[in-house]
Amino acid sequence: MSTEAKENAELAMDEVLDMVKSRLTRIRTGKATPALLDGVRVEYYGEPTPLQQLASVSVPEPRLLTVKPFDRNVIGAIEKGIQASNLGLNPASDGMMIRIQIPELTEDRRKDLGKQAREVAEEGKIAVRKVRQEANDILKAEQKDSKITEDDLHRERDDVQKLTDSYCEQVDAIVTAKQNDIMEL
Repeated sequence: MSTEAKENAELAMDEVLDMVKSRLTRIRTGKATPALLDGVRVEYYGEPTPLQQLASVSVPEPRLLTVKPFDRNVIGAIEKGIQASNLGLNPASDGMMIRIQIPELTEDRRKDLGKQAREVAEEGKIAVRKVRQEANDILKAEQKDSKITEDDLHRERDDVQKLTDSYCEQVDAIVTAKQNDIMEL
């Protein structure tokens, strides 16, 4: 039964890691990346629709995104959606596609984005530690119900702690890479 607690903890920690990666992709670096527009919603026939369902996004140059709508009639709505997303981007349309020049980040803005990345990392590590606590509570309850011995309890707790340390290190590595991207000129 205790192995199940460890497996559940590992699955939950995987979800936390995915959440951290997802949130970090939304933090803008100085480079153009299609993931930058992942959260953009466009009013399409009265419904907020993800941009990816209405257009393809590509990166022809390191600081340029191009958005090619599947239907040219939605170009205006896509421009409005990008402007409303508060990403600090200014789309320019030529009637066929939308070009988005990614402005260079100022030093202050880079520091702010680095701080945001650290906050995401800290929230991720807190979530990982919460999963560890829940797994330890389950193990303690199993030991109390005589499903596992006290020696097994300590061994399983050590395994859960090693798992926690591993996931916290992964979060740190991901955030360090993101911070390096942000600070890169």
